[in-house]
Amino acid sequence: MSKIVFFSIPAHGHTNPTIPVVSQLIRNGHEVWYYSFKEFQKKIEGAGAKFIPCDDFLPPISQQELNRKAGKDFAALIEMIGDTTIALDEKVCSELREIQPDCIVSDSLCFWGKLFAKKLGIPYICSTTTFAFNQYTAKLMKRSVKEILRLIVGMPRINKKIELLQSYGYEVDSFLSIIQNDNETDTIVYTSKEFQPMAETFSDKFAFIGPSIGKSHEVHVEKKSRKLIYISLGTVLNQNKNFYQNCIQAFADSPYDIVMSVGEKTDIASLGTIPNNFIVKNHVEQIAVLQKVDVFITHCGMNSVNESLYFGVPMVLFPLHSEQRIVADRVAELGAGIKLKANKPKFLAKAVADLIEHQTFLENTKKLSEAFRNAGGAEEAAKVIVAKIEEKH
Repeated sequence: MSKIVFFSIPAHGHTNPTIPVVSQLIRNGHEVWYYSFKEFQKKIEGAGAKFIPCDDFLPPISQQELNRKAGKDFAALIEMIGDTTIALDEKVCSELREIQPDCIVSDSLCFWGKLFAKKLGIPYICSTTTFAFNQYTAKLMKRSVKEILRLIVGMPRINKKIELLQSYGYEVDSFLSIIQNDNETDTIVYTSKEFQPMAETFSDKFAFIGPSIGKSHEVHVEKKSRKLIYISLGTVLNQNKNFYQNCIQAFADSPYDIVMSVGEKTDIASLGTIPNNFIVKNHVEQIAVLQKVDVFITHCGMNSVNESLYFGVPMVLFPLHSEQRIVADRVAELGAGIKLKANKPKFLAKAVADLIEHQTFLENTKKLSEAFRNAGGAEEAAKVIVAKIEEKH
């Protein structure tokens, strides 16, 4: 059987979709090593892979700061990727020569995985947990003025880091080559062709496998008479007391029941009196909750949106940065959600009421759900990886 090595960045949205794929590969009899970070060790080992920690090689930066930069500060993200690649160089190259993997599967932002594969001549597959990006879809990235300025100011830092990588023998053309998907590279994309913007501009090297959701997560749900609304801003930029209080104000006297996940760092007591129709927690099992709810108020992270569509739940869309705005625009374009004008209580209440009142939103969401379920998921991703290995033998 084959030896497969995974690489990912320290982010839930980039790691979670790969876990069912790892489980599938292990079930099929393959060996998997996974270079990641201690926060994800339990999850990775639970899937059956051999976990290899990279924490000691990450530049000295707090997880919260890293997450913030990954979401909003592109230059800082490129710097982090460059520094980590150089720090890991000796250790990983030595270990990979010993393991002799048949294939490397690396997250699209985990640049070091791609570089090691190229340097050592190991077959490489890109794992893309966002939309796939090329020169056409990049135009959809409507960055805010602040983000554009930050990118312009950061360009000298980016170029300096690229030169440093080149001096270590890594082939890097430009910062665009880090994030842009190459039509010649085998790429697993965790969404469907129907949801991917401009899917026709990508080659057949791209496998749109849909969301990677473990079968064990599906549960039988009995619907209640009252509509159930789920609110979450994800795992990264979720400290938003004002937003949560607006949600409380919007739905305190509503005919809905509310489940609101506010993140580990938010003090629930600071939100004030919690109405009787609210359940507020620091963390919930999102996949379990999404199988019970009628509407999801979301920050539009790709994982959250994929899971919502998979389970046929229309969304109120509240994106927090440019990547999430692309996802929100696509959901709205396909009629599966409504973008918030602002996060004031009256807009929140109206968006939810509109989604529930107009059946077309639910119908459009169900169509996307069907496409997602037919795309193959983790089983299809495992087939793509094995096919890549067999192609080289």
